[in-house]
Amino acid sequence: MSITSSVTQNKVDVSDVGPSRKKLRIEIPASAVADSLGTSLEALTADAELPGFRRGHVPKRLIEKKFGAGIRKQAKEQLVAQAFQAACDEKKLRVVGAPVDSTLEKLELVDGKPFIFEVEVEVAPEFELPNLEGIKVRKPLAEVTDDLLAAEVKKLCVQEGSLEERQSAEPGDYVTGHAKLAGTDGKIYFESDGIVVQVPPADKAPKGMIVGLVVDDLSKQLGTLAAGKQVTIKTKGPENHETEAMRGKDLVIEYTPARIDRIIPADIKEVCARFGLADEDAIKNALRSRLYQRVQIEQAMVMRQQVTKHLLDHTTMEVPERLTASQSQRYLERRRSEMMYRGMDPVAIEEAVAAARAASAADAVRDLKLFFLLDRAAEKLGVRVTESEVNGRIAAMAQERNERPEKLRQALINSNQISTLFTQIREHKTVDAILAKAEVTEMKIEDYRKALEEESKAKK
Repeated sequence: MSITSSVTQNKVDVSDVGPSRKKLRIEIPASAVADSLGTSLEALTADAELPGFRRGHVPKRLIEKKFGAGIRKQAKEQLVAQAFQAACDEKKLRVVGAPVDSTLEKLELVDGKPFIFEVEVEVAPEFELPNLEGIKVRKPLAEVTDDLLAAEVKKLCVQEGSLEERQSAEPGDYVTGHAKLAGTDGKIYFESDGIVVQVPPADKAPKGMIVGLVVDDLSKQLGTLAAGKQVTIKTKGPENHETEAMRGKDLVIEYTPARIDRIIPADIKEVCARFGLADEDAIKNALRSRLYQRVQIEQAMVMRQQVTKHLLDHTTMEVPERLTASQSQRYLERRRSEMMYRGMDPVAIEEAVAAARAASAADAVRDLKLFFLLDRAAEKLGVRVTESEVNGRIAAMAQERNERPEKLRQALINSNQISTLFTQIREHKTVDAILAKAEVTEMKIEDYRKALEEESKAKK
């Protein structure tokens, strides 16, 4: 498909270059180039100072000679930004992500000649939104069981435990050291001190995580770790990694342990004393309300998943078969934000994110499809997110992590995750608005699990 327009003074041509991707060829006329260069030159002339001349009285030919390259660069940036925005508005392109063009930096403005550039952009795909009313949803009743309480107490004892330094590592121990990740061609993708690796415990071995990558036989490759003894680990770059150059590539990780620690859980009586509580029952009572809130979140997640599955199953949409780097980044940030909201342990979150990198392309593309679906549904339902809702979500997440809300907020800002959190809240509100119009059936958790098992067997 190709569309050419002369609605604006710029000539704009839009063509398809793949699912949800467009190429824009924009030609800015010579007159606009001249005006932009002239405006930039006039602005500089008014303030320029050179030896032998008073401010504002430097001849234009001298300014052009000394500052010409900078003037053209500034004028080009302004022209390109304005032309790109005007083209998107005119063609009604719903752009997601930043435009990509590796040649734009090499192009220069030339007075008296039109300026032509091309960019590729990701756009929201066209599709028909399914009916949002009357979706059948099961609602498992929220329960705080004795097993959940016991697991939370055990987790608290670990959190309040102490580190015991070891000479060599055993399954479950934590190792801190220097890591370098490179390709077999020697290209270094990552290098840092202070990288923590858990030797895969018995219930996870031999699979483990290192520098954000899941390695299927990590236990075997790590061998017997000791401080100062370097090990070499070989793996493949996951197909959904944010760094496209690493995808599918043979990778080598050189890891040198600096110290090895084992977490010794605190005794329950010691934990009680620290928190000023009488006994384990008192701790369980203190944890019960937090767990009930978490169980309610899980209940809502289960119901939302049923809604999103219905939407995905009833929508035909053409999306890229393979995620770009920016799409992969969004996909992983969404997964991380969702798990933080559910109160998962930070270590478990990073393990799950590493697993998401190694997941099939189909899983990642499904998430991208859902992103576009919920964005369209939010528009249709008029869903809005307020600043107070963002602050409330941060406060809830901070409580789960035992952090101050302002500290977590700053961490989210520093890691560019505030926009991801905003999107998460918008999506949750959108699905909840659909749930309000759904046919909901309440059932005990055992009945819900049994129903899932029966459906799983029926599909085989």
